Amino acid sequence: MKNVSMMFVLALLFGMNSANAAEELSQGQTLYLPIYSHIWHGNKIVDGKYPIKSQVSALVSIRNTSLKTPIRITTARYYSTDGKQLKEFLAKPVEIGAMGTLELFVERKESEGGSGANFIIQWDAAVSTNPPVVEAVHADIKGGGPALTFITTARLIRADR
Repeated sequence: MKNVSMMFVLALLFGMNSANAAEELSQGQTLYLPIYSHIWHGNKIVDGKYPIKSQVSALVSIRNTSLKTPIRITTARYYSTDGKQLKEFLAKPVEIGAMGTLELFVERKESEGGSGANFIIQWDAAVSTNPPVVEAVHADIKGGGPALTFITTARLIRADR
């Protein structure tokens, strides 16, 4: 139980890295969101091989923080550790109303992404507004056993030209 509590505290601390910084209004951005389809943990085993590998699911939450203005998510592309695009999660742009949320889900059984998987999420709006909060809640929860949960937070990147 002590390890689970420590993981929860660490997840909260890592998830709050930019929570206090007020962001500038924008009409659109490109965001990078780290995703883990699995994590390595424990000690290295014989011959320097990786330790235990645990598959995790990821719930991607895109939250419109505007009280008035809808935003539009134009792409949500999922990439593997080696940079290969695995999936576009949106068949067409999706509007998120004021204070609304769009959820995307990467199943626990998805292993192709790897420990360095990521999303590129692009959004826009008709007028300048608050940027969305974009996070992924990763989990491996087994009934009655230890639970592994942590959060990753998107960060703004500049689109390549």
